[in-house]
Amino acid sequence: QAQLAESGGGLVQAGGSLRLSCAASGSIFSIDDMGWYRQAPGKERELVARTTSGGSSSYTDSVKGRFTISRDNAKNTVYLQMNNLKPEDTAVYHCNANIRTSVVFRSRDYWGQGTQVTVSS
Repeated sequence: QAQLAESGGGLVQAGGSLRLSCAASGSIFSIDDMGWYRQAPGKERELVARTTSGGSSSYTDSVKGRFTISRDNAKNTVYLQMNNLKPEDTAVYHCNANIRTSVVFRSRDYWGQGTQVTVSS
C-alpha cells in the first residue's frame, strides 16, 4: 500500500501565497501522474493542476498564471505554489497520485486526506 500526506494549507489574505506539499510513502514501485484537486463547500471536486512523470503540466483556467505545480521524483513529492490567492480559491485541496506498488500490480489512484485553504477578502 501507498499513502499520500499533504501539508501547507492555512488561512491567508487575498493576494497572498501558500505552498502545498504532498509526499507519497509506503510501497512504491513507480508514480505516473500526480495532481491537485479541490472541493469547495457545496461544489464538486475539480482538478486544479496535474503533472506527468515526464514533467508536463496542465492547469484549470481559473488558476493559470497564479499556480505552479512541480514535483521532485527523488522524494516522491508534488508541490503546488499558489500566488495571488483569491477568496474563490477557498477549498479543501486533495493530492492525487497514480501509483504502482509492485511490478506485478497495475497502478491505481491514491488520495490524500486533504488540506484546508482559506482565503479571506
